[in-house]
Amino acid sequence: MDARIRGKDGRGVTAVVARPGYDREGAFWQTGRELGGIVKRVVDRSSGIAAAAARTSDVAIPLILTVRDGTRVVVGHACPAARALGIRVGMATTMARAMVPALDVRDADPGGVAADLHRLALFALRRWTPGVAVSDADGLWIDLSGVAHLHGGEARFCRRVLRFCARLGFTARIAVAGTAGAAHALTRFGGHAAPMLESGAEAEALAPLPIDALRIDPAAADRLRRLGVETVGDLIAMPRAPLNRRFGATVLRRLDQALGRVAEPIVPVVAQAVPFARLRLVEPIATADAIAQVIGDLLALLVVELAARGLGARRLELRCERVDGQAQMVRAGTARPNRDAAHLARLLVPKIETIDPGFGIDAMTIRAVASEPLGATAITTIGEDAAPDLTILVDLVAGRVGTHRLFRIGAVESDVPERAHARAAPLSPPAAWPAAWPRPVRLLDPPQRLDHVTALLPDHAPRRFSCRGHVHDVAHGDGPERIYGEWWRRAGEADAVRDYFQVEDASGARYWIFRRGDGVDGRTGDMSWHMHGVFA
Repeated sequence: MDARIRGKDGRGVTAVVARPGYDREGAFWQTGRELGGIVKRVVDRSSGIAAAAARTSDVAIPLILTVRDGTRVVVGHACPAARALGIRVGMATTMARAMVPALDVRDADPGGVAADLHRLALFALRRWTPGVAVSDADGLWIDLSGVAHLHGGEARFCRRVLRFCARLGFTARIAVAGTAGAAHALTRFGGHAAPMLESGAEAEALAPLPIDALRIDPAAADRLRRLGVETVGDLIAMPRAPLNRRFGATVLRRLDQALGRVAEPIVPVVAQAVPFARLRLVEPIATADAIAQVIGDLLALLVVELAARGLGARRLELRCERVDGQAQMVRAGTARPNRDAAHLARLLVPKIETIDPGFGIDAMTIRAVASEPLGATAITTIGEDAAPDLTILVDLVAGRVGTHRLFRIGAVESDVPERAHARAAPLSPPAAWPAAWPRPVRLLDPPQRLDHVTALLPDHAPRRFSCRGHVHDVAHGDGPERIYGEWWRRAGEADAVRDYFQVEDASGARYWIFRRGDGVDGRTGDMSWHMHGVFA
């Protein structure tokens, strides 16, 4: 990804992030004050498995990504291990296989790379600067004009970007230049650590680079090489008029853009606006019926916008602007993406009673502050056997009692009983509960302390215990089920032990009780007894 970052003095920084699938190594190519780079990662999109970018093994399998060039399948990208064995970009895949029999060959995924690059551009847009543009198929330009000081200066920002890429498992190259063309060339073709380039020093820095660094047409680059023009410096020294007649204005324009003689504006990436609909009223309204009518009109407009984007609303925000300048807000949410105007109206209209219209409302806006992709849904069964859709019911109940009061209990991977469950969304798929040991439906929080317990240590269930002043004689007991503390949570649980028993008293009531400690070693617990649950 090629990112140009322009500072207060007009200089820029270019970070180049290469396509996923380039490199199996997570280390930077160069150390020290290296500010140029390409970010690389291995992604197997055909199987949906992303390989780790940083490998700890000593032997790395050479990896190449193939692309189609007409009727030929050639090497599109090669990792450093493959390049060290003589494999080059543009080489036929069959020749590469003949040279390295153990070669890992995968198909390139340009569409997936473009999507990842766009997501990274949106992240940079939110966190770093509003001036972010995509450079070619593997880079970003990031313009920091007027905001470099917010990140501690250009050099500190570059180090921050490199650390960010390293945490993602990428390698990176970053260059600083006053033009997009110079930054692009230094990141991709600079063979040494690139310091931040001062304005006006582009010609000297680009002179030793190959002419391919200028982003000119490959056919024109081949013709220039046949004339003996190998580097940018050779091209700068040539007369301009013959170059223009023989190669056209493109070569000279790219050269002038890199040297700063011709401006090269970047087209920034623009984050997609939140879907919304707005109506300004001719006359102020204040009645519930009028407000409900406007809500229906707004939702009709909003649904059209959502359908055009293939989205469904998850959270809606209604803003009512009063004539006195005050605003009233109403919010509603859905359990699943939805763009049914009638259903969304049923969620918002009951909340009209919370709106204070004052002397009247003269404008209303509805926004889908949270939305998700919504496509066609296949109908598996039709008729009486069709499963009921609970989404509408969940939305209506949650709108009345609150979303925090409507939930389901899901299983969590934990041996400690009070940690083995958690709240989940009402329509989320339920997690499977462990069936190895039965558990009470209800647990006591906190567990109740038992008194006057009579038990034979260390492995026998109690014969008698007292709870809240009632004495229970145990008729049957089963256990123990030993549960160890989760030492990774806190040090106090490193040696903790609980022994659980299922007991039944003389009246037939069944309880789930436990003893802190293993009954032998005092470090495992204080040997106290507690009731944790009651079986139905």
